[in-house]
Amino acid sequence: MALVDGTILTMQLTLIGITAGIVLGVLLALGRISKSRILNGITWVYVWAFRGTPLLMQLFIIVYAVPLFTLDLFGFPLRLPILAAAAVAYSLNSAAYLAEIIRAGIQSIDKGQMEASKALGMSYYQAMFKIIIPQAYRRLIPPVGNELIMLLKDTSLVASIGLFDVLRTTSQMTNATGKAFYYIYAAIIYLFFTTIIQVVFDKVEKKYSIYD
Repeated sequence: MALVDGTILTMQLTLIGITAGIVLGVLLALGRISKSRILNGITWVYVWAFRGTPLLMQLFIIVYAVPLFTLDLFGFPLRLPILAAAAVAYSLNSAAYLAEIIRAGIQSIDKGQMEASKALGMSYYQAMFKIIIPQAYRRLIPPVGNELIMLLKDTSLVASIGLFDVLRTTSQMTNATGKAFYYIYAAIIYLFFTTIIQVVFDKVEKKYSIYD
């Protein structure tokens, strides 16, 4: 039962992180290619900060440092539940990596597509969401799949803030029983889900390749 609970927590964090990461990543990517220097600069700093610092440190900042900072600033600590704080950290971190993936995918589309869209009377954002981004789907599939797999494996870091994911649960069971084969169970669980992700993304990539 403990392993099931740990697996559910791992999957919850993965799904929340990748879903929120994609949404925020699209917005960041649009900011990165924006002609607005201010918007471009803000999104660049965001991506630079989250890609340039360890995810574990980001977890510690959101879980431990933010409450201390808000206590000094407002007189009371702003503290999220640990699971929610972890979900925020994974979402923000994933968004930074996905933003660069999405930006590269968008910029790989021929610039003539945007010019043709504007010639038809579309606004910049209409052209982006109706013409450019849909064409970039297939090119985004492999790197997004890789990011999802990395995110799944990185959920093991939540053990450092007291959450019982798959890895921490198996570690506790190993320490309690003295039997190391629980780690094999953990490895099988990770391999099972990463294999499913790989197979699904391979099939989706093949499906969209017919449009090339």
